[in-house]
Amino acid sequence: MAAIRFSVADPQKASAKRTQCAVLPVGNTLRLSDAGRALEKDSSGVLAAALKAGEFKGNVGETMLVHSPGTAERILLVGVGDGKLARDGYLKMSRTLARALLSSKASDAQMHMGSLKVNSSDWDWLCQRIATDLVYHGYRYALTLSNPKPAPALSRFVLLTADTALARRAKSALNRGSKAGTGINLARELANTPANYCTPEHLAKEARKLARGNDKASCKVLNEKTMAELGMHSLLSVTAGTATPAKLIVLEYKGGKRGDAPHVLVGKGITFDSGGISLKPGAKMDEMKFDMGGAASVLGTMQAVMDMALPLNIVAIIAAAENMPSGTATKPGDVVTSMAGITIEVLNTDAEGRLVLCDALTYAERFKPASVVDIATLTGACVVALGSHASGLYANDEKLAAQLLDAGTTSHDRAWRMPLWDDYQRQLDSNFADMGNIGGPGGGSVTAACFLSRFATKYNWAHLDIAGSAWDSAPKGATGRPVGLLTQYLCDRASAA
Repeated sequence: MAAIRFSVADPQKASAKRTQCAVLPVGNTLRLSDAGRALEKDSSGVLAAALKAGEFKGNVGETMLVHSPGTAERILLVGVGDGKLARDGYLKMSRTLARALLSSKASDAQMHMGSLKVNSSDWDWLCQRIATDLVYHGYRYALTLSNPKPAPALSRFVLLTADTALARRAKSALNRGSKAGTGINLARELANTPANYCTPEHLAKEARKLARGNDKASCKVLNEKTMAELGMHSLLSVTAGTATPAKLIVLEYKGGKRGDAPHVLVGKGITFDSGGISLKPGAKMDEMKFDMGGAASVLGTMQAVMDMALPLNIVAIIAAAENMPSGTATKPGDVVTSMAGITIEVLNTDAEGRLVLCDALTYAERFKPASVVDIATLTGACVVALGSHASGLYANDEKLAAQLLDAGTTSHDRAWRMPLWDDYQRQLDSNFADMGNIGGPGGGSVTAACFLSRFATKYNWAHLDIAGSAWDSAPKGATGRPVGLLTQYLCDRASAA
């Protein structure tokens, strides 16, 4: 889909110009605003007849597309109920608006915001949300399809408000929302790409592409020889069974002040997870191309924040590898030594994400970070606990946990705090190494986080288990989560700074 151009205009100046679609919020009383009455008059009675027919009730999230002979070729009615909407109501309105508008043939649209009773505190949030939803719902996967679905026609969206102060705020919010949506869609595209295309090298190329042409960004990619020299034998144990080389991708963005501690994002990039010798069942194994959803979300977030030119220093670290069975693959019962010098008994080769992440978390120490957040499709146990609606959040710092939870609420990319108690640590005890890589059947998501916590003792750290939230099975496809949460978290840090 071509990028949508977002802008803001005065409704008096815009009303005389032709548009392919006018978007008009209407309440359940069906009373029209000044803009609505002007559109009704201009439509030669078509809008009045559509409302009189009674098919549109004005309920929150309801839409109706009316074809008009007037200046606006189409009028998209969007229900707003009693008009006193909380953010959940605006979210529903924004999503249905985006779907309805993008399914039309309109290439440009004007939205009359004067019809909405928006609190000043919600104004920026709503404008940002509308832009994000329009970009998000315009995504179409096409890479490996000979006859992909056509992209939506919409290429220009104008938000109309007569308030000059709100217009300035809207312009900034639309810009942020558009860039957040673009970052989410990059994550979706990478995760949707089949594993024979999206290899560790492919992720490395995407990271280099993000750094290219940006004088504040740089990218380096560590090969397996360099990783071995650094002692990353835990990470390398995962890639021992495949001919596809692993990569440790380090993308730095220096948008903040020189010397400011960076925020570090660490992504699990298992581009295909067969389970290794502990082979997964065949059913739904194709979905294991999504096991690099953490890496995809890190790259999507980096695109968003770099496009926004946030005044922060940010480092992305991606541990990219394939987990495959072969004669050279790591075996259950093998003991490997991590970069931190901790020995690990590999009790199950399908618990490989933590084996690549632990070395990446140790590598993050060299940046003396302000915070570290790792993102991983780590455990099926998290799906059992939380389903697909919330990502699991673990943290060793209360302030960092609260910041991430708040960012998830604002972006509606929500997380739920999970326990990280010492009581669970004993489940990782091993007779033959410093620790095992699994902790038994109980509390699997918790013990996986406990495993990672042992490698994150030198900084403020959080772990997002996105095994349930990173993709949908019906219809099958990546969600782009938690790019929204991470982007909002970093925007909040920039504002606080």
